[in-house]
Amino acid sequence: MFLIIGSLIVTGCVVGSYVALGGKLAVLWQPFELVIIGGSGVGAYIIANPKQVLGKSMGGVMSILKGSKYKKDDYLELLTLQYQIFRLAKTKGMLALEQHVENPHESTLFSEFPKFSHNHHALEFLCDYLRLMTLGTDNPHELESLMDLELETHHAEEHKLSHAMQQLAESFPGLGIVAAVLGVIKTMGSITEPPSVLGGLIGAALVGTFLGILLCYGFVGPMATALKGNQEDESLYFVCIKAGLLAHLQGYAPAVSVEFARKVLLSHTRPTFVELEEATQNLPAV
Repeated sequence: MFLIIGSLIVTGCVVGSYVALGGKLAVLWQPFELVIIGGSGVGAYIIANPKQVLGKSMGGVMSILKGSKYKKDDYLELLTLQYQIFRLAKTKGMLALEQHVENPHESTLFSEFPKFSHNHHALEFLCDYLRLMTLGTDNPHELESLMDLELETHHAEEHKLSHAMQQLAESFPGLGIVAAVLGVIKTMGSITEPPSVLGGLIGAALVGTFLGILLCYGFVGPMATALKGNQEDESLYFVCIKAGLLAHLQGYAPAVSVEFARKVLLSHTRPTFVELEEATQNLPAV
């Protein structure tokens, strides 16, 4: 939604101001300039990135259209799930979690939290560390170091796409110059034409530079920033899981452990203490 609104504002302000100044829209219609810039940019993008990144590109664009998938309700569900897990572990021991961890998709515990259950990466991350804890891992410092290494790897892997998109954005001004130079070369072949014709040819050549800069700073660059923001939200979701697990491993009560997890969230997505308390009070008995 914001991508569409922002794109309309950028286009309206640039094109509208140009027309208001007396510019002719027909001059801006240079499809081959767009082919040179856009086609070369896509080709360079394919050259520069592995197939794993290329395969995620369309999904990345769609995620920008949808915005961050993690809202306040998602974090409230996550915190409530952690409370239920920690309560089960406290009352019946860590081994009581084994059946849920080994078959999470058939677990009655996880089935109560459908949004989390359908998040494959988060479910795998949580179950992996719960499994380690059921196997006897009880040193919070060692587990924290392992989590940090995994999260750094996950962070680097996810950010390859936003980095690739940013590189694409930065290539457009240079490719715009390529299009402009080709336009100048074409103009020099018509140097004997009258000034009215030469003016049109030069104007068409300069459209390449204009399009390259506009694509970079008006569209693709901001899209890369928006994608990076979505990826940061993804990382924070995992940090919330990490904070809760480490607090539980240090022996805190379930209510305190989820409070540790709640405090790492951003203010606009963080459930209040009262909201979390009400949600945990409504949970069924373990």
